[in-house]
Amino acid sequence: MEDRIIKTEYSEIMQKSFIDYAMSVIVARALPDIRDGLKPVQRRTLYDMYELGIRYDRPYRKSARIVGDTMGKYHPHGDSSIYDCLVVMTQDFKKMVPLVDGHGNFGNIEGDGAAAMRYTEARLSKITQENFLEDLDKNVVDFLPNFDETEKEPSVLPVKIPNFLVNGSEGIAVGMATSTPPHNLAEVIDAEIAFIQNDTLTTKDLMKYIKGPDFPTGGIVINKDELLSIYETGTGKIRIRGKVETEKGKNGHINLVITEIPYTMIGMGIGKFMSDVAELAEKKITNDIVDISNQSSKEGIRIVIELKKDTDVENFTNLLYKKTKLEDTFGVNMLAIDNGRPETMSLRDIMRACTDFQYEITTRKYTTLLKKEQEKKEIQEGLIKACNVIDLVIEILRGSKDRAMAKNCLVNGITEGINFKSRESKAMAAQLMFTEAQADAILEMRLYKLIGLELDALVKEHENTVANIYRYEDILESHDSMSMVIQDELVRIKKEYNQARKTVIDNRENAVYEEKPVEEMDVAFIMDRFGYAKTIDATTYEKNKETIENEFKFSFIMKNTGKVCFFTNMGNLHTVKATDLPQGKMRDKGVPIDNISNFDTSKETIILAASQSDLNLYRLLFTTKMSMMKVVDGGEFDVSKRTVAATKLTDGDEVVNVEILHTQKTVILCSNEGYFLRFNVDTIPEKKKAAVGVRGMRLTKNDYVREVYYLNDMEERTIKHNDKDLHLGHLKVTSRDTKGTKVRL
Repeated sequence: MEDRIIKTEYSEIMQKSFIDYAMSVIVARALPDIRDGLKPVQRRTLYDMYELGIRYDRPYRKSARIVGDTMGKYHPHGDSSIYDCLVVMTQDFKKMVPLVDGHGNFGNIEGDGAAAMRYTEARLSKITQENFLEDLDKNVVDFLPNFDETEKEPSVLPVKIPNFLVNGSEGIAVGMATSTPPHNLAEVIDAEIAFIQNDTLTTKDLMKYIKGPDFPTGGIVINKDELLSIYETGTGKIRIRGKVETEKGKNGHINLVITEIPYTMIGMGIGKFMSDVAELAEKKITNDIVDISNQSSKEGIRIVIELKKDTDVENFTNLLYKKTKLEDTFGVNMLAIDNGRPETMSLRDIMRACTDFQYEITTRKYTTLLKKEQEKKEIQEGLIKACNVIDLVIEILRGSKDRAMAKNCLVNGITEGINFKSRESKAMAAQLMFTEAQADAILEMRLYKLIGLELDALVKEHENTVANIYRYEDILESHDSMSMVIQDELVRIKKEYNQARKTVIDNRENAVYEEKPVEEMDVAFIMDRFGYAKTIDATTYEKNKETIENEFKFSFIMKNTGKVCFFTNMGNLHTVKATDLPQGKMRDKGVPIDNISNFDTSKETIILAASQSDLNLYRLLFTTKMSMMKVVDGGEFDVSKRTVAATKLTDGDEVVNVEILHTQKTVILCSNEGYFLRFNVDTIPEKKKAAVGVRGMRLTKNDYVREVYYLNDMEERTIKHNDKDLHLGHLKVTSRDTKGTKVRL
């Protein structure tokens, strides 16, 4: 048993296993092959449709039928991945050249999903059938066993165009991802023809033909000068903007109409854009918006933003570019499988790989065609020769005992056993010497072939076959001839499927939005005990101050240009701009504070809320559960970050009180076990916010500070303790860092 145990390093096994898994995902699932620009699931789905006979000129078939057949024969990775792939290949807003013709609800640009596969139908599009799958019967690509070795599938489709560029690609593998934008079919074909004519062309030369990406959604690429670097390296960022137009609206208003969106807004991006625009108005970043509506239809995108009469349209448009996804970036990483390896490829590399593939499949195609024509020529020559000596052939057939004897005579000239009418016939029969293929064709020939017109047609067909052989041999032997064949095919595809460019390529300046200065004014911040906050008019606050202070947890006057500081029991400080808070009426609900800050309601409790400008004028006194205390200058909390540590806490400790110091003279700590300690505020040292502080009360084991109270000189304050009144002013003022007195009433 010990001899069968292999000892090895665990890390080595893990490394090898992970690399094997990663390469499997990279090559067999996530990344497209540079030759046909397709991922395995796309290739298998298209091939299955071709095998099922779901052609562009035949009726649609249920998507469920396609998905089930593909999964059962070629792609055993679940039906959802196959159907999702099928859906994307039908969507003209994602693919420049849709590869599948869909019938039914296959989703839309706004993010609505496709109907279930049992409802939708599909068939191959014409360009796919004629230019992706047409030559599979001519041995142009290798076929491999499927997952259970019961079927054969093509290792790559014989695609006649650089589909990797035309339709682009997106995919996430293990440790790498591909993201290639779509391009204009005519431009890509022009570039490939130019490269065929001169394979020394650089990426810069090729970009005379390919101006840049061409997105199905249109839009404007605004960093034209950066494209050369992107296409030379295969990586970079393309900046795209939506197309904006202006129209006259009702009542003298201006309508800003978005007719084209960035490619990255496909899906839920339109809804997110509209909510972002609405948020600009809610947060008072702009007051120019009157209304926003999505009027998009089958005719195209139409998002209308109604603006006030005096709106600076250019400045507002720049605001949209700065604050919303109307201007976005498309990350480019032109990663594909080339010769079995994942490679990030430049434009020239892509053209080289696609052109080499065209020469390869063209060579294999015409080698197959030549072989077939040569076989046909052999048969035709045999039939013509047989027609010239048809009487002798008939005599051999009539005189033979069986087919084998007749064939032996035709091929080898063996006449033994055959009855001939004369010695001359026998002598002539011994000299026939047909090939086996010719003999089989003669034996299977029908009598109507002896009609004069049929003989003439046979001779003409033979002449045509000879011409084809000459042509195919010329193509295979001459590089120039093969190049012309490939170019002619590309010209035909361009002529039939040419589309006008949709995306504008240009250099545009960065959007500059000039914010209108906010008129500084007093507002009141109020937040209820449930954490809903808002600002209201300062006058309204003053009129209802008593009611507000009774009903709301925090309330104070502040500037509308200021910030609100929230101190929590976990020792954090969260800041929120007043402009981020909705301004409303006193009875309006407001917004949850955790929606506009980093405050976590599941872990934190707000101890104090205050205006940042007020904190700059005063000092703050912190008290923790373990009785650690310190005074901190309020100016230390004038920070730009949304969240910082307001104090340092030891393990298991938390803040129980934060007090802004005004005229407070003494502080009273109340522990959970009923101990009270009153001492002067002045005995607490001032420290930095990063300090822990000093001990305020000596606590017994398992005891902790529960409440903190403050008194001014001669101030009377009564609290409930053990359901009885306790006058805090009657407590004796003692020293800090003592045990205090246990109060029994």
